Amino acid sequence: MSGARWHEALSRMLARMDQTGRSVTRGFPHFADPETGIWTTSPAGDWTGGFWNAMCWLAARSTGEARYRRWAEQWTDWLRPRAHSDTVFRGFLFYYGAVTGALLLSSSLAREVALAGARGLASSYNPRTEALPLGSEAEEASDVGKGEANVDTVQGGALLLWAFRETGDPALHEIAVRHARRHIEFCVRADGSICQSASFDPETGRMLRRYTHKGIRDDSTWARAQAWGIIGYTHMFQWEREPRFLEVAGRAADWWLAHAPQDRVAFWDFDDPAIPHTNRDTSATAIVAAALLKLAELAPSEAKRREYRHAAEETAEALVRDYLTPAGLLTHGCYNKKVGLATRHELIWGSYYLFESLHVLAGALNPTEI
Repeated sequence: MSGARWHEALSRMLARMDQTGRSVTRGFPHFADPETGIWTTSPAGDWTGGFWNAMCWLAARSTGEARYRRWAEQWTDWLRPRAHSDTVFRGFLFYYGAVTGALLLSSSLAREVALAGARGLASSYNPRTEALPLGSEAEEASDVGKGEANVDTVQGGALLLWAFRETGDPALHEIAVRHARRHIEFCVRADGSICQSASFDPETGRMLRRYTHKGIRDDSTWARAQAWGIIGYTHMFQWEREPRFLEVAGRAADWWLAHAPQDRVAFWDFDDPAIPHTNRDTSATAIVAAALLKLAELAPSEAKRREYRHAAEETAEALVRDYLTPAGLLTHGCYNKKVGLATRHELIWGSYYLFESLHVLAGALNPTEI
């Protein structure tokens, strides 16, 4: 696609943001009906609220329009109470919801809120297991219990590493790195595929089993788990240049590229026997597009950097061409196929990662800025 096409897609998504900012007056956008565009909101942000904030921070930086900064500050301020919520997914909430504003616009409000979130997250660390627990308020906690690990949580390390740079507190650095290293053992298979979850003994840290909580089978590769692994370890290397993190991110990205459909848009689970007659997941695909653009800057060889950039461009083009509506909705995100929740919908995190990717492709953002 040409630069003009990336800008045109961005314009569609900005129009959708304007509609969202005017219509959502309480709570945080969570997922939307693709036919009506009406958002189901989460009162306190659930695990996804930060992605809407990040879209606003990014739009404020790229357009200079005051309304986007106003919305970003408003919703970021609404995140303050979540610093004390018992969930590891504060990593998503405060990295995207607040750190983005500190990085892109030097917002003192965003910095203050992000540091509160980082300190709250770090306070939950279990040194015996060298991991941040899911927490009683995490989405999966009611289903799978406390002695569990999710690859989704690696992203929390980026929040802590940013906070370490801001404060110099070495405990934040240690927690982030140990947590990410531990989840390589918990969730990364030898072939580079990602297992979503693992059970461990919360007293000793001994891993008891691996399984895929939201996938079609315990041993399947759920597309969003693979995507979270790629972006999580890419972010960890971006903030902490430990070669092992880049190696894991690269292996996971290579696995994705080897197993994704020819049109680049993943099915919800790579092992669903109903493929191709099953759900796509544009949200997982958008996560990977953003991660590939980062890897195109970070990969150790020119050949890999070119490969990742080409794959990212083709992936983003497929999403824009086939799934981004004229009104700027990214359709066919599959939230939770196992329980039938929002399986063909606009998902706020999918929209965010496509929005970030389009900024990079349009030349408005360096992929490693956020």
